[in-house]
Amino acid sequence: MKPLSIPIHAAPADVRHKDEALQYPEMPRGMSTFSMPHVPEDADTATMVAAQQLLQTFLDELNSWTFDARVAGPRLDLLGQPAAVLDVLNSVLGEGEVSAQVEGLPNHDVLVQESVFTGIWRVRELDAEGKETAHWLEAGSLPVILLDAAHLGTQPILPEVAFPEGAMNAPALFTEIRAQLALFDADGTAFPAFPHEINLTLLPLTPADHQALQEALPVGAVAIISKGFGSCRVTSTGTRHIWRVQHFNSKNTLILNTLAIVERPSPILAAAEDIEDTRKRLAELIAWMRADTEA
Repeated sequence: MKPLSIPIHAAPADVRHKDEALQYPEMPRGMSTFSMPHVPEDADTATMVAAQQLLQTFLDELNSWTFDARVAGPRLDLLGQPAAVLDVLNSVLGEGEVSAQVEGLPNHDVLVQESVFTGIWRVRELDAEGKETAHWLEAGSLPVILLDAAHLGTQPILPEVAFPEGAMNAPALFTEIRAQLALFDADGTAFPAFPHEINLTLLPLTPADHQALQEALPVGAVAIISKGFGSCRVTSTGTRHIWRVQHFNSKNTLILNTLAIVERPSPILAAAEDIEDTRKRLAELIAWMRADTEA
């Protein structure tokens, strides 16, 4: 995974000649909304029934689970399922806005894709040769494996770094970060009541300040992206509970650059309301598939 730099954008002077026309940024022209996925037309009845039964099993467990952002939801193993059944599941589950990857784990990588049903995640583990070694469906605010990977090999405190010449606000910024990290319980069972976010976009940081941040907070193993009108890119760092959260507009221009000091970054989390909506839509999908096979 390539390190992500924290760019500095010089603000141009607001100078405009009288005869120049105002230039407005292009506005978003479309919005992603939910629509019921399509079932492959060439899928035979037995394959459709098998896929529908798998989803019903998963929904039964989902309905009996009480949502808790910190508690793992139901999980359905898909490894070894026939290719035709997986093709149907791929079609009906679709791809949502959030995807993630984990690199640097011992002997394997992890790929995560949210389905069109918010809070339902497809997770695959690949070995060093790219062979699939695990594949499952998981419900929850975020797949547990992403949080585990984000914590693996990290340290609970911000490391000491030598501030380069020209550093202006980095020392005060580091003091703020350390004070927030101290609020996390050492055994990981207690967390601050509210997340703490540092807006780097608005801070007067010099190149030396950014260099100090880059050295103290190298990019971690987890990279997450959420796409909408623009995109939100979230990466773990070498220090536990510190995430880089960067928002880009539809032109892929960085518009908000932050550090989030929190157990799990909120921009890409599914909420209880999402899971409740997903329960209803998944039940509708299963009923639709059942009616199609019985027709």
